[in-house]
Amino acid sequence: MENNQKAILKPLDIDTIYSEWSKTYNKEGKPDWSHIFPYYHEDIKFHDSIQKINGLVPFKAMCARLTKRCRSLHMEILNVTKNNNIIMFEWIMTMKFRIFPSTPMYGSSRLTIHENGQIIEQRDYYDIWGDINNGIPIYRRFYRWFMRAFFG
Repeated sequence: MENNQKAILKPLDIDTIYSEWSKTYNKEGKPDWSHIFPYYHEDIKFHDSIQKINGLVPFKAMCARLTKRCRSLHMEILNVTKNNNIIMFEWIMTMKFRIFPSTPMYGSSRLTIHENGQIIEQRDYYDIWGDINNGIPIYRRFYRWFMRAFFG
């Protein structure tokens, strides 16, 4: 069945990222990744600011944890480029947690495409602490002062 499933997938290109990844997230409610999981290779390597994950089963579990933690999750895809087997896209992800206000995070993803057409590696880049701390009114000033004073 997996070969049939791969056969009906759109090729991974700029248009597919815009169309399929935009369906994943919505402004209200939980995301649904089920339609993009077939684009991921069973040996996917995922890496972001928090974790490194190897394999499709742990990757799906990570997505389920994020869904459970957020009341809603929305992603706006801003730019997508492709060069050979690398796709880069820039995004704004807005998460609403149980007790905190909506928090926009600005980032990008680099997808490496395997020779079979599936994503073999995904590296997400974002500043989790800066974006989250910007959403906390009193702490925001302290955090920005601290970063300027000690790092720039």
